[in-house]
Amino acid sequence: MAKFVAFGEVMARVDMPAKRRFRQALPGPVEVSFAGAEANVVAFLALAGESAALVSALPRHEIADACLGALRDIGVDTGAVARRDSGRLGLYFVEEGANQRPSKVIYDRAHSTISETPPSAYDWDAAFRGASWFHVTGITPSLSEIAAEASLGAVKAAKAKGLTVSCDLNFRKNLWRWEEGTAPAALAGRTMRGMLPFVDVLIGNEEDAHDVLGISASGTDVNAGSLNAAAYEDVASRIVALFPNIGKVAFTLRQSLSASHNRWGAMLYDSARGEALFAPTRGGAYSPYDITDIVDRIGGGDSFSAALVYALAGSEFSEGETALRFAAAASCLNHSIRGDFNYSSVEEIVALMNGDASGRVRR
Repeated sequence: MAKFVAFGEVMARVDMPAKRRFRQALPGPVEVSFAGAEANVVAFLALAGESAALVSALPRHEIADACLGALRDIGVDTGAVARRDSGRLGLYFVEEGANQRPSKVIYDRAHSTISETPPSAYDWDAAFRGASWFHVTGITPSLSEIAAEASLGAVKAAKAKGLTVSCDLNFRKNLWRWEEGTAPAALAGRTMRGMLPFVDVLIGNEEDAHDVLGISASGTDVNAGSLNAAAYEDVASRIVALFPNIGKVAFTLRQSLSASHNRWGAMLYDSARGEALFAPTRGGAYSPYDITDIVDRIGGGDSFSAALVYALAGSEFSEGETALRFAAAASCLNHSIRGDFNYSSVEEIVALMNGDASGRVRR
């Protein structure tokens, strides 16, 4: 039985080769892999040797078979994935940016199988048997009203079973379109506010709290690449004031200087202690990783969520500051790996969190 369970859509990711633009690459050969915010989390957990399962819904055809095969090959339990005769496999297309040209993602997820699968199709009693941790995001409920209802039902069932629930807000304005006449941020805010009373660990990035909950960090302008890290302690405390059930709030802190050069770190707020921790640090002060020559930044936030869940759920890194350092290092390394899944080993992550950032060849 899986210790970790996640619920969400898994898709095919279609990459244009060699940093080419869509108009340059198509028609022509492309690179296809499989990914999804929640699938990315259980993929890392399975690769790290943990028992992890994905609950989802996919159509009955050979490409969906290949998708599940890719997850099983790295150790993810897919036995709770519902197979349906309706709907389709979601897609997203990636045009990788470089220097001052940003990356671009085009979603093709309308009428995907998970967006049309009713909550009654999921057997949560079976899925949660033996589990202790459940992970969701704000992406799957953005797909349709049905998917939002299924997500809410899932977190309620998880709490009823006594599981720890983590949620990554993961706001995607281009997806929240299922209620005509309601702005994406308003729809996301209303939906996620219904789920957050059942969440123990909340995760977001430097924009999510503002976009979903209307809580902003002073002195931050993500488009200008400026970020006031200290202000996120106030953001976290205000979130906990609204949802006192949330024990920990974590934010990834990205300064995007260009598509190829980011500064990356994170904050973890412990509501019981009323204090915020930051990582990485140097000389006792927050000092983000300086990531130049980014290979692939997509999935960076999911890799942080995955590593934080791994650390907090009783590993040797479960102490707050160590857990945060581990998660920040894991997500830093994921920027060097093509594709959504983080193939970094625990040993590589520990080496970076302990200061070995040389990148020297290991023989």
